[in-house]
Amino acid sequence: MRWAWLRCPCPAAAPLCLPPWLPAGPVACERPYSSHGKEKLDMSMYPVESIRNFSIIAHVDHGKSTLADRLLEITGTIAKTDRNKQVLDKLQVERERGITVKAQSASLFYSHEGVNYLLNLIDTPGHVDFSYEVSRSLSACQGVILVVDANEGIQAQTVANFYLAFEAQLAIIPVINKIDLKNADPERVEKQIEKLFDIPVDECVRISAKQGTNVEKVLQKVIEKIPPPHCNTADPLKALVFDSTFDHYRGVIANIALFGGEIQKGHKIVSAHTKKRYEVNEVGILSPNEQPTHKLYAGQVGYLIAGMKEVTEAQIGDTLFLYKQPVEPLPGFKSAKPMVFAGMYPADQTEYNNLKSALERLTLNDSSVTVHRDSSLALGAGWRLGFLGLLHMEVFNQRLEQEYNMSVILTAPTVPYKAVLSSAKLIKEYGKAEITIINPAQFPDKLSVSEYLEPTVLGTIVTPHEYIGKIIALCQDRRAVQKDMLYIDEHRVMLKYLFPLNEIVVDFYDALKSLSSGYASFDYEDAGYQAADLIKMDILLNGNPVEELATVIHNDKAYATGKFLCERLKDAIPRQLFEIAIQAAIGKKIIARETLKAYRKNVVAKCYGGDITRRMKLLKRQAEGKKLMRKIGNVEVPRDAFIRVLKRQTDK
Repeated sequence: MRWAWLRCPCPAAAPLCLPPWLPAGPVACERPYSSHGKEKLDMSMYPVESIRNFSIIAHVDHGKSTLADRLLEITGTIAKTDRNKQVLDKLQVERERGITVKAQSASLFYSHEGVNYLLNLIDTPGHVDFSYEVSRSLSACQGVILVVDANEGIQAQTVANFYLAFEAQLAIIPVINKIDLKNADPERVEKQIEKLFDIPVDECVRISAKQGTNVEKVLQKVIEKIPPPHCNTADPLKALVFDSTFDHYRGVIANIALFGGEIQKGHKIVSAHTKKRYEVNEVGILSPNEQPTHKLYAGQVGYLIAGMKEVTEAQIGDTLFLYKQPVEPLPGFKSAKPMVFAGMYPADQTEYNNLKSALERLTLNDSSVTVHRDSSLALGAGWRLGFLGLLHMEVFNQRLEQEYNMSVILTAPTVPYKAVLSSAKLIKEYGKAEITIINPAQFPDKLSVSEYLEPTVLGTIVTPHEYIGKIIALCQDRRAVQKDMLYIDEHRVMLKYLFPLNEIVVDFYDALKSLSSGYASFDYEDAGYQAADLIKMDILLNGNPVEELATVIHNDKAYATGKFLCERLKDAIPRQLFEIAIQAAIGKKIIARETLKAYRKNVVAKCYGGDITRRMKLLKRQAEGKKLMRKIGNVEVPRDAFIRVLKRQTDK
């Protein structure tokens, strides 16, 4: 048999022996390295003064990713085709949901007035749950493009993102997008920007990112308005790790921003966090795919591969420096504060180690998730994870399934409470007077606590004025306190409320959207803790408490929640040969009850006539048997019943 010998166009590849039924000609190289065969770029052509680092920030669905696509096309970074939609949104979950979850960076080359510029663009998420990604991205930038929808106007997350950039003292370029829409009203939006952000109307750029109208002007504004980074190539190497991903073949790929010096293949570098030493294997820029370069210089943003094999070695916020040239570490990032906690357990306990490995790799890429070991009598060994919000929790779960093929059980979300202890014995045991409770099973008794504290958030709601009445009623129902009310223009109102976090964490956003026909937007920020009348509610089955179903709630909501849980359990637990009493209890007081009736054999079926006493005797004997069975019988709650009750109450 005569086989065709073909060689991959990559010079490093070995010849491939192919059977005759495959077409002859050049074949794609199947090596895992995306960088082989590419000509390395010379980055020394771009001195610090011709570099601009900027982010695109906006509310959800105001056109950040579409604008990023047009900027990539104009600068020739990607070919201009109709298929360029969300080019920087690489995750499957992002494409399915149409939202940005991970901040992605790309380097653009642009010539303006005869000077070649290097523009490092970071596309950021718009949802409140991913604001940590935005604040991290801003640390590597000197300016931002603030995108506002010409139809929707300023929304809650627009305000939040503006203040993030304003506090970081970044240059802000306001851009009004979607001017091609039939209902677009850019004049109204310009007035809103001037009133709320104190930015003059003539500084706003009107564009249509979808059609590419006026987008070139945005690039010119970036070069004119945003200052170059403050750093020097002559200084010793100082690189900030602002993101990282894990590759099965090359280990950890770290995204770095250089604040001084230069870096190239072969350099020996040290991590300020782990104190470990590495040799650099490859450096390059993202455009938006990996493009290797000879060197990276101060002020530039790129990636680095240095043989880091463990996911814990590339801490986000870490500083890298040259071996024997130590520098003062950069301040790094404020660690994200989890707002929602949920238990995560493998669907099958044999998958525990695989899930552990998947969690480690995914938390490397999403550092805002906190992980604590946990175990449950019903669900086995697992973890208690902290998330920034409910969408964050759903996206994390979806990524586990899609990227690592892991099937997991997620329990109902809870929020972190605090208790101020009054018992000297407990203070000695915990080593402090104020403890944080993330698991209801650890909730201390009221007798040993002077007060309970619950987390609060300052919520901002932007809504058309005709929905104000309904929204105020909804907020009062959620125990919120009004702090401010401001008319942005004659049609839109901005409300500020202080909410208890546990009241908004599950379904507040959905309720707000349905009340306002989808027009209201919501954003929140942490507002510390406040004293609250909290209680622990236990669920009893035939008088025995079930630890996994214990919840911490406000006293006012106890009855409604207890009744709901009892009804849900009644549907989930299979019937037994004896009666089961399902009760919700606060301490010794029962506040709700449902009874699951027993299976009964028809013992009087054989009686066809005769005396009534015979019939009563048989029924009495059966009742005594059931009573005895209930005394000695244990109610085994099946695993799937726990899952149905503990999972988020979507049908509430």
